[in-house]
Amino acid sequence: MGGEALDSALRALHHRDRTAHEIGRRLADQGFPEHERAEALETLTRTGVLNDGRYAESRAASLAARGSGNERIRFELVRAGVDDDAVEAALETLEPELVRARGIVGRRGQGAKTARYLHAHGFGRDVVAAVAAPVEEELG
Repeated sequence: MGGEALDSALRALHHRDRTAHEIGRRLADQGFPEHERAEALETLTRTGVLNDGRYAESRAASLAARGSGNERIRFELVRAGVDDDAVEAALETLEPELVRARGIVGRRGQGAKTARYLHAHGFGRDVVAAVAAPVEEELG
Protein backbone atom coordinates (compact mmCIF):
# COMPACT_ATOMS: atom_id res chain seq x y z
CA MET A 1 0.00 0.00 0.00
CA GLY A 2 3.03 2.33 0.43
CA GLY A 3 3.22 2.75 -3.33
CA GLU A 4 -0.33 4.09 -3.43
CA ALA A 5 0.63 7.14 -1.37
CA LEU A 6 3.56 7.79 -3.69
CA ASP A 7 1.35 7.41 -6.77
CA SER A 8 -1.20 9.82 -5.31
CA ALA A 9 1.53 12.35 -4.53
CA LEU A 10 2.94 12.07 -8.03
CA ARG A 11 -0.51 12.68 -9.53
CA ALA A 12 -0.82 15.82 -7.38
CA LEU A 13 2.55 17.03 -8.70
CA HIS A 14 1.72 16.26 -12.32
CA HIS A 15 0.24 19.66 -13.16
CA ARG A 16 2.14 21.98 -10.84
CA ASP A 17 4.81 22.10 -8.19
CA ARG A 18 3.65 21.84 -4.58
CA THR A 19 5.29 21.94 -1.16
CA ALA A 20 5.93 18.96 1.09
CA HIS A 21 3.35 20.43 3.46
CA GLU A 22 0.70 20.54 0.72
CA ILE A 23 1.43 16.99 -0.42
CA GLY A 24 1.45 15.71 3.16
CA ARG A 25 -1.89 17.38 3.87
CA ARG A 26 -3.36 15.99 0.65
CA LEU A 27 -2.23 12.46 1.51
CA ALA A 28 -3.63 12.83 5.04
CA ASP A 29 -6.97 13.97 3.62
CA GLN A 30 -6.97 10.84 1.45
CA GLY A 31 -6.57 8.71 4.56
CA PHE A 32 -2.99 7.51 4.19
CA PRO A 33 -1.36 6.69 7.53
CA GLU A 34 1.57 8.80 8.79
CA HIS A 35 4.28 6.23 7.95
CA GLU A 36 3.11 5.97 4.30
CA ARG A 37 2.94 9.76 3.97
CA ALA A 38 6.43 10.12 5.44
CA GLU A 39 7.82 7.43 3.14
CA ALA A 40 6.27 9.04 0.05
CA LEU A 41 7.54 12.51 1.03
CA GLU A 42 11.03 11.20 1.73
CA THR A 43 11.18 9.43 -1.64
CA LEU A 44 9.95 12.50 -3.52
CA THR A 45 12.37 14.81 -1.69
CA ARG A 46 15.34 12.46 -2.08
CA THR A 47 14.76 12.16 -5.83
CA GLY A 48 14.30 15.91 -6.27
CA VAL A 49 10.71 15.67 -7.46
CA LEU A 50 9.60 17.56 -4.38
CA ASN A 51 11.67 20.64 -3.50
CA ASP A 52 10.29 23.40 -1.29
CA GLY A 53 13.13 25.77 -2.21
CA ARG A 54 12.41 25.41 -5.92
CA TYR A 55 8.69 25.85 -5.26
CA ALA A 56 9.35 28.99 -3.20
CA GLU A 57 11.54 30.60 -5.86
CA SER A 58 9.11 29.81 -8.66
CA ARG A 59 6.03 30.94 -6.73
CA ALA A 60 7.76 34.11 -5.50
CA ALA A 61 8.79 35.02 -9.06
CA SER A 62 5.26 34.40 -10.32
CA LEU A 63 3.67 36.54 -7.62
CA ALA A 64 6.22 39.33 -8.10
CA ALA A 65 5.59 39.33 -11.85
CA ARG A 66 1.88 39.78 -11.16
CA GLY A 67 2.52 42.83 -8.97
CA SER A 68 2.78 41.44 -5.45
CA GLY A 69 5.00 42.98 -2.80
CA ASN A 70 7.22 41.08 -0.40
CA GLU A 71 4.63 40.96 2.40
CA ARG A 72 2.08 39.21 0.20
CA ILE A 73 4.69 36.86 -1.26
CA ARG A 74 5.91 35.97 2.22
CA PHE A 75 2.32 35.33 3.37
CA GLU A 76 1.54 33.07 0.40
CA LEU A 77 4.72 31.03 0.80
CA VAL A 78 4.25 30.55 4.54
CA ARG A 79 0.63 29.56 3.94
CA ALA A 80 1.86 26.88 1.52
CA GLY A 81 4.13 25.49 4.24
CA VAL A 82 7.49 26.87 3.11
CA ASP A 83 9.94 27.33 5.99
CA ASP A 84 11.28 30.78 6.87
CA ASP A 85 14.77 30.19 5.44
CA ALA A 86 13.39 29.14 2.05
CA VAL A 87 11.00 32.10 2.05
CA GLU A 88 13.83 34.56 2.68
CA ALA A 89 16.04 32.85 0.08
CA ALA A 90 13.25 33.12 -2.49
CA LEU A 91 12.69 36.80 -1.73
CA GLU A 92 16.41 37.45 -2.22
CA THR A 93 16.19 36.11 -5.78
CA LEU A 94 13.64 38.75 -6.77
CA GLU A 95 14.18 42.19 -8.15
CA PRO A 96 14.17 44.60 -5.17
CA GLU A 97 10.69 45.50 -3.96
CA LEU A 98 11.36 49.21 -4.46
CA VAL A 99 12.21 48.65 -8.12
CA ARG A 100 9.06 46.57 -8.65
CA ALA A 101 6.96 49.25 -6.96
CA ARG A 102 8.47 51.97 -9.16
CA GLY A 103 7.48 49.94 -12.21
CA ILE A 104 3.88 49.81 -11.01
CA VAL A 105 3.89 53.55 -10.31
CA GLY A 106 5.26 54.10 -13.80
CA ARG A 107 2.29 52.25 -15.28
CA ARG A 108 -0.43 53.52 -12.91
CA GLY A 109 0.81 56.98 -12.05
CA GLN A 110 1.70 58.48 -8.71
CA GLY A 111 -0.95 59.30 -6.14
CA ALA A 112 -3.24 58.06 -3.42
CA LYS A 113 -4.96 55.46 -5.58
CA THR A 114 -1.65 53.87 -6.51
CA ALA A 115 -0.49 54.03 -2.90
CA ARG A 116 -3.59 52.09 -1.82
CA TYR A 117 -3.04 49.61 -4.66
CA LEU A 118 0.55 48.97 -3.60
CA HIS A 119 -0.39 48.62 0.04
CA ALA A 120 -3.21 46.19 -0.82
CA HIS A 121 -0.80 44.08 -2.90
CA GLY A 122 1.64 43.60 -0.05
CA PHE A 123 4.22 46.32 -0.54
CA GLY A 124 5.76 47.66 2.66
CA ARG A 125 4.75 51.04 4.01
CA ASP A 126 8.27 52.38 3.52
CA VAL A 127 8.24 51.36 -0.14
CA VAL A 128 4.79 52.86 -0.70
CA ALA A 129 5.92 56.08 0.95
CA ALA A 130 9.03 56.22 -1.20
CA VAL A 131 7.29 55.80 -4.56
CA ALA A 132 3.62 56.66 -4.48
CA ALA A 133 2.33 59.00 -1.77
CA PRO A 134 2.77 59.86 1.88
CA VAL A 135 1.62 56.73 3.69
CA GLU A 136 0.31 58.37 6.84
CA GLU A 137 -1.97 60.70 4.91
CA GLU A 138 -3.13 58.31 2.22
CA LEU A 139 -3.41 54.96 4.00
CA GLY A 140 -4.48 56.05 7.46
